Amino acid sequence: MSSGSADSRHDVSPERDAAPDVPLRRNRGFQLLWTGSVFAFLGKEIAELAYPLVVLAVTGSPGWAGAFGGVQIFTSLLCGVPAGELADRYDRRRLLLCVEALRALATGSVVAAFLLDSVSLAHLLAVAVVVGAAQPLGGSTRMLLVRSLVPPRQLTAALTQEEVRSHAAALTGPPLGGALYAVAQVVPFLVTAFSFTASLVLTLFVRPPVEAPHAPMRADDKEPFVARMTVGLRALWSRPTLRAGTLFAAAMNTVTAPVILTVVVRLREQGMSSTAIGFTTMGLAVGGLAGTVLVAPLHRLLGPGVLMLWLGGTAFVLIGSLAAPWGRWWPTLALFLLGLGGPSMRVLVDILIFRQVPDEQRGRAVAACMTVFGAGASLGVFAAGQLLEHASGAVAVLVLAGVLAAAWCVGLRTRELRRAQWPEEHEAARAG
Repeated sequence: MSSGSADSRHDVSPERDAAPDVPLRRNRGFQLLWTGSVFAFLGKEIAELAYPLVVLAVTGSPGWAGAFGGVQIFTSLLCGVPAGELADRYDRRRLLLCVEALRALATGSVVAAFLLDSVSLAHLLAVAVVVGAAQPLGGSTRMLLVRSLVPPRQLTAALTQEEVRSHAAALTGPPLGGALYAVAQVVPFLVTAFSFTASLVLTLFVRPPVEAPHAPMRADDKEPFVARMTVGLRALWSRPTLRAGTLFAAAMNTVTAPVILTVVVRLREQGMSSTAIGFTTMGLAVGGLAGTVLVAPLHRLLGPGVLMLWLGGTAFVLIGSLAAPWGRWWPTLALFLLGLGGPSMRVLVDILIFRQVPDEQRGRAVAACMTVFGAGASLGVFAAGQLLEHASGAVAVLVLAGVLAAAWCVGLRTRELRRAQWPEEHEAARAG
């Protein structure tokens, strides 16, 4: 992520010739992978609504319903860095196949438990552990497979298409999950198991170019296991611009993760109905979906450091404005505007940070970055929850905005972040 060409020398040549320079819509491997991930992400969104409902039905305890998500997140964080080690050591397509098979089997076991009338809390928590452990490995391998299937000049377009998938799934998954659960408790799990199976089958037909055999990993074998697993963290920390960009993005993620929670509490304080709250919070997902069309023009007009600071600045203004008494329509609009910048930020992080890390270390760098972001999000949600116990929703959003404003001021004074440039390959793509 540095401004000079020194970092770009670390990029390996196999990625430069990873796929034929054909239109992205005719890139069979990428489109198969993308279609499979549509099924997988939709199934995941459906399940994330259905699991707490089933736990609540089995136990009658909201605490245990929340514990399911907590177990899943904690397991994901615990397995994040080891997942990067696996992604750098083994064939990434085969790893993704294993992940999808594992998730399909775990969800299928819930279907079987329903059919046998033996659904239990212990079983559901075990499924939370399995799904949580699979999540970081699936995310890392899928991201790296996209890089191997798409030529560098088309990477922004490919990542934008990935953002369309994610936001469309986030928008349609929860209401679809609720509708399926209303039919019968087992139905959302049947659909989710089918979704993971469909992703598995489609991935079977993906044929990425021959990847580099990760030869440097064999040299790393002489290092202790812990040292190998922390290569990604050290790669992100060792270069000033990488470090500044990662920390600023992590700060943004920490603050934005609990925004929906604080908005829900604030709207409840105003006496808004659950249905109205649901439609209000959809503004974030709708904004994210609409924001995918802004990725290419924003990346073309602004340098990465300036764009990151601009997105951070608009984010703390919009979050702070949620405390303003501007009517019930304003939170929906503010969340929509906040969501507009999300795709540009995520694609920026992918191109700016991960392209600067050598391919043989990239899996560990991706996993390390996602672990840092996930830990920040968990910390942000926990801290916001504690704050909401003792203060109003308006105070909570002002505190979140203040934290992000402080991070923005630090970023604005960080020379490496302000002067960061797009990697050389991305410059060629922008010029083309």
